[in-house]
Amino acid sequence: MSVQTGQAAPQFTLTSSELKEVNLADFKGKKVVIHFFPLAFTGVCTTQLCTMRDSFGYYDGLNAQILGISVDSPFTLAKFKEENAYQFPLLSDFNKDVSAAYGALYESFAFGMKGVSKRAAFVIDEEQNVIYAEVLENAGDLPNFDEIAKKVK
Repeated sequence: MSVQTGQAAPQFTLTSSELKEVNLADFKGKKVVIHFFPLAFTGVCTTQLCTMRDSFGYYDGLNAQILGISVDSPFTLAKFKEENAYQFPLLSDFNKDVSAAYGALYESFAFGMKGVSKRAAFVIDEEQNVIYAEVLENAGDLPNFDEIAKKVK
């Protein structure tokens, strides 16, 4: 069951591509846009995060924090972040707990891989409640960036 709008956002602590611990609670008082993505270095994931990268200035001006989350290791994410010049943290949900808590985890994915994050987007308000939730069953689809931007505004 995925997290619904109006619910308190499931709290988490994950390791970033900089090998630092990042807590959702650290961003209380800001809006947070969380993007779950299946795997680093795959085409659609790159598009999803590059869209956020290219509109970063817009979100930056709105007191919003963007976070990207996948089940990749922090080391893979560090390389992915460097190659694409993402300005926001990429967090490793290697143990899959956070993807599961948000209802954004595939039982099985391409190539027989199990436990890969679904493509999903959540917007969390200043009080850490979910105000936008979109979990995509088809990994080829992209989140609705216009709706996300509206919710952040």
